[in-house]
Amino acid sequence: MSDITKAAVARRLTQQLLEPLHLVAYMADEPMYALQALGFEGYWPGYFASRSAPLGRVPAEVVDALFYNFVPGEVAACIPAVWDITTPEAALAANREGCVTALRRILGDLVDSPELARAADLAIRAALNAPTEGRILYAGLRSLPVPDEPVTRLWHAATLLREHRGDGHNIALVAAGIDGQEAHVFAAIDTGMKPRAYGRLDPLSDEQLESVVDGLRIRGLVDASDGFTPAGRALKDQIEAVTDTLAAPAYDCLEPHEIDELIADLEPLVARLDAVGYDFEFEAPKS
Repeated sequence: MSDITKAAVARRLTQQLLEPLHLVAYMADEPMYALQALGFEGYWPGYFASRSAPLGRVPAEVVDALFYNFVPGEVAACIPAVWDITTPEAALAANREGCVTALRRILGDLVDSPELARAADLAIRAALNAPTEGRILYAGLRSLPVPDEPVTRLWHAATLLREHRGDGHNIALVAAGIDGQEAHVFAAIDTGMKPRAYGRLDPLSDEQLESVVDGLRIRGLVDASDGFTPAGRALKDQIEAVTDTLAAPAYDCLEPHEIDELIADLEPLVARLDAVGYDFEFEAPKS
């Protein structure tokens, strides 16, 4: 299999088929309520607690560096204060329980299928095969026990591979000289949005956002209408290509027919997620 094909496989599997399974952590109600049951108020304390929990009780500066693209001060508003409320172990357990509950609800009858169980086994093999060098969040997740139950096992594998890719994406961004807020501007433009309409840029004032965009204009990466210049488009494509290349070694342990099986087994699950979506009414547990 050529390097180009390996990179394409990594994008198809990690970004398009496994990441949607992981994203229930941020977009479904069940994990949010499970974390709030620990004592968190609102959304962000539980987010930062559960996602950084594999690192243990580290300072805000460490989490901020690793998460890369949050506005200065966002992480410090929650870390380390969240650890006055609960422990990393409890945050991990609550988040996992909520995510698996959400997947069971959304996937319905598919959760008991032999295809899901096979996908879980193949995905966890790849997830435990990825290199740890330079992948700090992934390495923290690798230290956690691997679940036996198929849905939990699949979500854990998706989380490992998603965060491994994310660590690699940070490497690609740093190498390209794109900082965290510039990365959000690139993401907005790439999806056809104006930067101000991109939700993760909301914490920036108009003046701060304009300063970020102006910096990209000065470098010849963004044009006067807030679109990519040819150089900006090329750099964005290069960043994504490097990200895919860095994600590819995880799948070297799978035979070509196993990769085909994994793709085939995951496609119906993602189709169900797409059909149901994450925007739904879920009744919060009574206190």
